[in-house]
Amino acid sequence: MRPSGPEWAETRRRLNGRRHELAAVADRLYPGLARAGSTRLLTRDGWTATPWTLATPLDLREVRLGWVEDAPAPAVTGREPEAAALLPEGAGAYPDALGALARPRLFEDRTCYRLLEVAWPELTFTRARYFDGVSVGEAAAHELAAYEPVAQEIVARELAGQEFAGHGDGRPLPFRALVGDPTDLRRRPALCAISTLTLRHDRRTGETSFVLHWRDPARVAHGGGLFQVMPVGVFQPAHESAGAEKADLDLWKCVVREYAEEFLGRGEEYGDGFDYEGWPLYRLLTDAREDGRVRSLVLGVGVDPLTFATDFLTVTVLEAETFDAVFGDVAAANSEGQVVGRVPFDAETVRRYVRDEPMQAAGAAVLDLAWRHREALL
Repeated sequence: MRPSGPEWAETRRRLNGRRHELAAVADRLYPGLARAGSTRLLTRDGWTATPWTLATPLDLREVRLGWVEDAPAPAVTGREPEAAALLPEGAGAYPDALGALARPRLFEDRTCYRLLEVAWPELTFTRARYFDGVSVGEAAAHELAAYEPVAQEIVARELAGQEFAGHGDGRPLPFRALVGDPTDLRRRPALCAISTLTLRHDRRTGETSFVLHWRDPARVAHGGGLFQVMPVGVFQPAHESAGAEKADLDLWKCVVREYAEEFLGRGEEYGDGFDYEGWPLYRLLTDAREDGRVRSLVLGVGVDPLTFATDFLTVTVLEAETFDAVFGDVAAANSEGQVVGRVPFDAETVRRYVRDEPMQAAGAAVLDLAWRHREALL
């Protein structure tokens, strides 16, 4: 039986209130997959293909992006009967219910880049829509929130070497089972975000700090109630046009836009044919990157076990004078939540946020890997 609207909304509230705990449960459902560092972010270890986590940081300028115009549709879209069983009557996919019953402040079905293949230094993409990812990822997370005791029993029986007897139609967590391996990029719409750890490095004192973001569940559709590195943004063109789709297939452009929006409060309207070269912030950061005052590197890619959100793990290191000149005093809040600035980049703090604080898996992973690569980064 499909849930009523109030029942669905209550499960959504439970999901947003317990994402950290639910992610820990979801993590234990994938014992055979590799992890990024010591975190629960799912990745691939290279036994059958290119490893997703890099042995050494790769300069963002060395990453090559390929395009497939007519890629096959994903096998799972979130409109299957297994997904419909999670939704109130009248909702064809998860975004329909979310928009009607628990609409976040930022909720727009824009064009996005869908990741098809990782073969460092090359990444291959095709087009998708933002709601494609919500339809699968948030539905799978909602299912886990609705049937958490079932997931707990699966984990307990696997640890004991016993088979799970099943529930309902005999399959545990039917929609999640339908998705299968979360690292199979062609089975589901793998929409990507770029999770950037921003390090302010003072060469005179040797002090390094970073900025954290607490994502407000009332404002965002994904990752509400969790800490995350900053900035983070869905990899997508700045405008809904064919020209922007082609011109904005560029990780650095996306990172700079997110700096403008999350650090400086700029809106997301850029217009068709936006002139990056004439944009003062882009010119300033790009020139600083060229002369070494800014370094931007990628550490890998991984998948959140709860929502299947797929993130590029990147680090931008800014010399202290450059950071202060570009960003000044970082605001205490932005359109997506609260901001925690000048967090010490040291062993104790990194360990606390990676292991103990309610942090998104991608944020924990990039922080953990950055600490491991700190000598190369700094």
